[in-house]
Amino acid sequence: MEGFEHEAVFYEGAAERADVLARFVGEGLERGEPVLAVISGAAAADLRDALGADAESVEFVDMEDLGANPARIIPAWWRFLDAHGGPARGIGEPVWAGRRHVETAEAILHEGLLNLAFEAGPAWRLLCPYDAGALPDCVLKHARETHPVLHGTPRDGVRYGGPELARTTFTSWLSDAPGDALAVDFDVEDLAGLRALVRRVIGTAGISGSTAEDLVLAVHELAANSVLHGGGRGTLLSWQTPEELAVEVRDGGCIDDPLVGREVPDFESESGRGVWMANQLCDLVQVRSNGTGTQVRVHAWR
Repeated sequence: MEGFEHEAVFYEGAAERADVLARFVGEGLERGEPVLAVISGAAAADLRDALGADAESVEFVDMEDLGANPARIIPAWWRFLDAHGGPARGIGEPVWAGRRHVETAEAILHEGLLNLAFEAGPAWRLLCPYDAGALPDCVLKHARETHPVLHGTPRDGVRYGGPELARTTFTSWLSDAPGDALAVDFDVEDLAGLRALVRRVIGTAGISGSTAEDLVLAVHELAANSVLHGGGRGTLLSWQTPEELAVEVRDGGCIDDPLVGREVPDFESESGRGVWMANQLCDLVQVRSNGTGTQVRVHAWR
């Protein structure tokens, strides 16, 4: 094995998934490769049953926990590879039926970013199962676009987009905020007041306790980033739906690295900490940046 092999496989039903994954894992164990399966608890139970005693040689992580915010997944793969080296193999299922639309969009971006994150990395194979019987056709199309290898799955005329596909998504703006969204411009002198404003907004959304404190801290760090790296000023937008509270910080700066917030920062450095911290604290974080500015949108589920 040389380099990173990113594969997708389409399955229908839990039994077929368990069979496909067990064969993939069994092949790796026969070769002495460490295996990490980042899948849901139900999928893990089925895979354990299919593997029998061999399941004890596999590391399992619950994707519904780790991958709730897909930006946390790539750091977990790096920790696994740093601990074991290559060759190695993994299973990751970041897209499943029933995920919120915005979560699925970020999981699709994550699949593309994997090709960028590991294009020059160690030798390992990552198999990503997709439920062909439950996921919409548009998601399966994206799977074909983000995976250079299809494991027993027809490409159906869809071309692999390469690492550039993730760059294209990263540089494309998110959907507009609602017309009635709260919008507040700020600069360095407004940071303290902005923090108090965010706390009030969170309170009106019915979010409290540690979740509220985490969200206040995350937004403060993002606003401070705008002041330090985004031209000295920015705009905060906020809106609510029955499902969520969304808070967006935007500024005139440009982030060149689509993997921002997905690599452990140097905490002695002045840059790279804000988005990383937001990813650790918030339910979901979306980052988009291009030559006209940067958006960082955080979501808190209600």
